[in-house]
Amino acid sequence: MVKDQEFLEKKASYCLVLAKKLGATESSVIVNNSVSETVNFRNKKLDESNRSDDFGISITTYIGKKKSSISSSNLLDDNLNILIEKCVEATKNTPEDEFNSLPDKDLLAKEVKDLNLYDDTHIENDQKIDYLKKLEFAASNDRKIVNTESSFTQNKSNFILANTEGFCAGYKKSSFTASSVTVAKDEKSMERDYDYSSKCFFKDLDDAGELGKQAADQTIRKLSPKKIGSEKIAIIFDKRIAKGILSTFASAISSSAISRGTSFLKDKVNQKVFSDTINVLDKPDILKGLGSRNFDSEGVKTDTLKLVEQGVLKHYLIDTYNGRKLNLKSNGRCGGTSNLYFENGNISFKDLLNLKSKSLYITETIGHGSNIITGDYSVGATGFLVENGEFKHPINEITIAGNFKDMFQHITLANDLEFKYATNSPTMMIEGMVVAGK
Repeated sequence: MVKDQEFLEKKASYCLVLAKKLGATESSVIVNNSVSETVNFRNKKLDESNRSDDFGISITTYIGKKKSSISSSNLLDDNLNILIEKCVEATKNTPEDEFNSLPDKDLLAKEVKDLNLYDDTHIENDQKIDYLKKLEFAASNDRKIVNTESSFTQNKSNFILANTEGFCAGYKKSSFTASSVTVAKDEKSMERDYDYSSKCFFKDLDDAGELGKQAADQTIRKLSPKKIGSEKIAIIFDKRIAKGILSTFASAISSSAISRGTSFLKDKVNQKVFSDTINVLDKPDILKGLGSRNFDSEGVKTDTLKLVEQGVLKHYLIDTYNGRKLNLKSNGRCGGTSNLYFENGNISFKDLLNLKSKSLYITETIGHGSNIITGDYSVGATGFLVENGEFKHPINEITIAGNFKDMFQHITLANDLEFKYATNSPTMMIEGMVVAGK
């Protein structure tokens, strides 16, 4: 079991009092404990079972505008004494930075709502094994599947964030994650794909048989891919890939990138960066949401932000330090987004496939080809050729390229949004992308 709030609060309070005694004018501390249990299978046989119980403490001290941080996994008082003494001494020898300070007191969260993020259920190893046996059986049912790997992880965590402005709060979170990776082979190729499910509550986890079958089906349909020539064509991104484009957008509007001038979206607030139909929200209070939270990693309250409204960029993701550089107040996004998503489009998945007589449906991208400084995008990809709304055959060994400034203006979204991850997108079509093939 994870340590309770009282234990973590006691450690946090000890650190704040000692830091002040040693000369810190301000300080903050995060104390966390997580317990994780994982079972792995390979080719229908138990491969590994392990458990970890991790403690962590991170302390930040300020002396005026000087700042230093230190962390450890040892929460014994003797170690904390040494740790805090070192941190304060390092702070004394650190150059001043006019933007260093704790968040404004009036921005700190005043209450911690119950967002239903913790499941007391404990899944014993035998239950994990039974789940994975069912998953592996379903995943390997077709003779074309030649290799399977699967895992089940149960994680429980608790934390406290406290600072010398009087803030002290935290809460428990849980997650149950199952994954299936399969390899399929025929006379022409060998292909790999996966599927996974992650939920705060065990009862919400995908059925083991359905998860395994989905992973196998996705892999088998990639067999015997064909090569295509280079052309300019509409690209349809599967939801798993479309959410990655949204993540890149989030990186480009982070206050750290904006304050450094290393984003193609610098100075774009209140300007149109997407097409008129696009809305982007970051909503931290979704019940059971994988990214849900009451406050950010500085203790600043998080409210729902409509980051993009009818194509117009409305907000950056602002933390205290970079916000001060930009003369903006923190909006509770230190550490990034919470539950980030595109709002649904106005067209069904089937109709999206039929929008163009010919398009490419991308199910996997290869490489990290997003440059948030220039907006350039170029990745290797695999997927399917779509003609007249029908999947014709798998394709591979292509490169797709564009620039986000143009791509964002030519997005069409389906109405099939699901909240499976912390960042989510409906199926997405982007017209006029460049494909380099054989």
